[in-house]
Amino acid sequence: MNTLEKYIFRQTLGPLCGVIAALAAVAILTQGLDKLSMIATNQSSGLAFAWVTILTLPQLISLILPLALFFAVAYAMNRMHTESETAVAYAAGVSYARLAKPILRLAIACMVVHLTVVVLIQPASYREMRRTVYAVRADIASALVREGAFTFPAEGLTLYARERGPDGEMRDMLVHDDRPRRPLTYTARRGAVITLNSKPAVDMRDGQIQRQNADGGVEVLDFDQYTLQLGDFFSAPDEFYLKPSDRYLFELFKPDMTHFFDQTWANRLLAEGHYRLAAPLLNPALALIALAGLLGGDFSRRGYGQRLAMAAVTALLVRLCALALQAASADNPMLNPLQYALPISVSLIAGWMLVTAHPRKPSKQWRDRDTLAPLPA
Repeated sequence: MNTLEKYIFRQTLGPLCGVIAALAAVAILTQGLDKLSMIATNQSSGLAFAWVTILTLPQLISLILPLALFFAVAYAMNRMHTESETAVAYAAGVSYARLAKPILRLAIACMVVHLTVVVLIQPASYREMRRTVYAVRADIASALVREGAFTFPAEGLTLYARERGPDGEMRDMLVHDDRPRRPLTYTARRGAVITLNSKPAVDMRDGQIQRQNADGGVEVLDFDQYTLQLGDFFSAPDEFYLKPSDRYLFELFKPDMTHFFDQTWANRLLAEGHYRLAAPLLNPALALIALAGLLGGDFSRRGYGQRLAMAAVTALLVRLCALALQAASADNPMLNPLQYALPISVSLIAGWMLVTAHPRKPSKQWRDRDTLAPLPA
């Protein structure tokens, strides 16, 4: 790249990084609240939440990267218009194609990064995130009981402990099991949550079991030690299963048809695979929309607010249409080719608008210049 192209490239790259950081922060705050609530409930460390947040970044980046590129291009080109830098470039004989060249190079670089993220990084990070979340939720000792409060870790189960010791022992426990036709209530002076045969259980000592009989009375059974299995209450969390976002391309295009989930969601897996390959094409498409909106018309000293607004609405509609096509393709696999057709057609239309609006080429005097020479007096 020559000096001018490097300058335009830098002017766009800086806002791109800033927009990605801002949009990622907003996405983390809005979409990460469920993970924050889960981890706070389980009394896990802030480090665990930070790690889960980092692992969600690849998918967030792949979702916001095309729009971030559009906003960065729009900001950089509009700033150059406002500060009359493009006017100086036009007066020096620089063509619109030459101004768009570094933007397209950045768009292609974003497309490659986007493809790398969705094909390799996102599945690996999401698999690790599922394992991390599963491990946090599997920490039954911290999830089941909160000191001095009634907790409801599963449907039909109520737990209470007056206090917890530093070694995990709980004192003055109450467990209410609402599953049987006649519910059971367990009370114990001491107890602890343990793992028995790879399943959670409550080991209670010096307590009673109370159950209402058919006559309306209460049956009481004293015990020195009693272990209540909780395996029926807890199953593996949903995050443990490999969702479409967790799978590599070969697992999406060739699912295991012996697995019930793969049989049920075969079309959804196929749609996810095509979306991963088609989504990176949105980067040059949205960059061309921004260029067509700002460079695809006559020069104006009054600004480009109206054209910029129209370009922003168009870019947002294209992004939403891509997401809608992915959802529709999950129900109808025949729509998968449209996931590629949308960004390609948008790129061709925006490129055509950009070329036809200013068909002239720079004069030979300026065609091979690396830097802008001073204008003759």
